[in-house]
Amino acid sequence: MSIFCFFQNNEIILSEENVRVIKQSNGVDIPYHINTMGIYLVIEAKNGLVLIWNRRTTLLIKLNSAFKGKVCGLCGNYDGNIKNDFTRRNKEVVVDPLQFGNSWRVSPTCPMTDTPKNPCSLYSHRQAWALKHCSIINSEVFSTCHSKVDPQSYYDACVSDTCACNTGGDCECFCAAVAAYAAACNEAGACVKWRTPTICPLFCDFYNPDGECEWHYEPCGKPCMKTCRNPSGVCYNKIPPLEGTYNTACECPYMQVFL
Repeated sequence: MSIFCFFQNNEIILSEENVRVIKQSNGVDIPYHINTMGIYLVIEAKNGLVLIWNRRTTLLIKLNSAFKGKVCGLCGNYDGNIKNDFTRRNKEVVVDPLQFGNSWRVSPTCPMTDTPKNPCSLYSHRQAWALKHCSIINSEVFSTCHSKVDPQSYYDACVSDTCACNTGGDCECFCAAVAAYAAACNEAGACVKWRTPTICPLFCDFYNPDGECEWHYEPCGKPCMKTCRNPSGVCYNKIPPLEGTYNTACECPYMQVFL
């Protein structure tokens, strides 16, 4: 899986293994930073665009408020009015998501999307597993968040995605769906420690030197911090706290760089 990003005259490709710069503008000023924060790769552009990718199936897009009402496409126009988010390429507002989505095909050679079928009906053998595991969203584990973020839509998405998942093993889509609800809870002020050794575990001990414990898992993340790609520790945009493994060392060892 790869993601192509274009920033002015710069073109980069993000993959699970690395980041490749395909084309770079002439000049000293680079219009973006690439940082690793927790389990996410964060591409932060100076114009106010932030891409947050878990190197798998989750990609988040954050925009500075200066973009309100000035963008278009599959993510809407960012004007705070959800009623006009389904605006087609010809600026016609529709209610059918298929009409909306198909209007934004990047090429006429791209096939039209058909009405999706219920994945739990198509793959009925996965339904019981999906219903059982996704119930964690409605359980006591997330009880502190239920009053802040309605779990129903996240639960429904979890069941649908888990039934449909055919890549990365049975847990790939399930873990991504639950992590999405946990992230929404975190932004709403409810920190939930939901991962366990048997439910979507994240192990940080792998990164620790023998006999040391520099790396720790933070379920609700840390603010923008110093990394080898961001030695200043300055973030241009407001990045939400991101879960993952963080280095607790405050200073960089002699002749080494921040990880």
